[in-house]
Amino acid sequence: MPLGVVDVTMAELALEDGHLWYELQGTGRPLVFIHGGWSNARAWAPQVDRFADEYQILTLDVRGHGNTGATDSERYSIERFTDDLERLLNDLDLEQPVLCGLSLGSMVVQEFLNRHPNDVAGAILAGAVRSMPPLEVPNSTKALFSPTPAIAASVALSGSTATFRSMCGSIRAATGGDWLSVNPEIRRDAIAAVDDIDEAEFRKIFDALYRYNPPDLSVDTPTLVVHGGSEAPLVKRQGRRLVAGLPRGERVEIPDSGHLVNQDRPAAFNTTCATFLESAFERRKPASSE
Repeated sequence: MPLGVVDVTMAELALEDGHLWYELQGTGRPLVFIHGGWSNARAWAPQVDRFADEYQILTLDVRGHGNTGATDSERYSIERFTDDLERLLNDLDLEQPVLCGLSLGSMVVQEFLNRHPNDVAGAILAGAVRSMPPLEVPNSTKALFSPTPAIAASVALSGSTATFRSMCGSIRAATGGDWLSVNPEIRRDAIAAVDDIDEAEFRKIFDALYRYNPPDLSVDTPTLVVHGGSEAPLVKRQGRRLVAGLPRGERVEIPDSGHLVNQDRPAAFNTTCATFLESAFERRKPASSE
């Protein structure tokens, strides 16, 4: 293969009720990226460009998103998204990866870590959130005050994109800042990505986020939590709580960036991740034989 050319495989994994689209490229130690809610794998383009020459990169479109699109499942959950990730890693025989998830993707990584603390070399949780909303309350209480019916009605009346824009605006009003992204172009692109998501899928994705009951992680896996400086304060607080329970957890805050920290400040985010990756994979090297 010519120097600088990375082999790329785009394929679909058959599921019991649909398919899961993924892209695999590069060679080396496996690095897996899971995007945020109502987004797609293209959101990781700055990281794929940076790391594909050094690592084997796996990106995927979670159920309901991007090229995967709709599946026949009537209800989604973070647990089901994690089941899909488990199946994909097994099918591709990727062992001891570093998992990197943003927002919804960070929930999937947390769920995977809770199930398989010894099966990953490390975890990067960008825009890390433990629950939605980021005020953790018992599931019984959440069920009584679920906004899912109102979201479903909004989607039916206004569509997916308008509902997403309204949700973002409500959070912005509450936080008083550009929490999603400090870059207007990146905000526009994030909202535009929602155009690809139909109404039923939007509702199922929201329901999965809202119903998730996060584990209290205390695993010994090296874990990096990255937040943008303009991230919503309650989300930052969740990140600090998350790191406090992890023996090998660390948290970095990158200024002049929001929830989409990997896109707002790609160079700073990539440098932070590169340092962590070398450390995480170094710990997982097999002992040399005498």
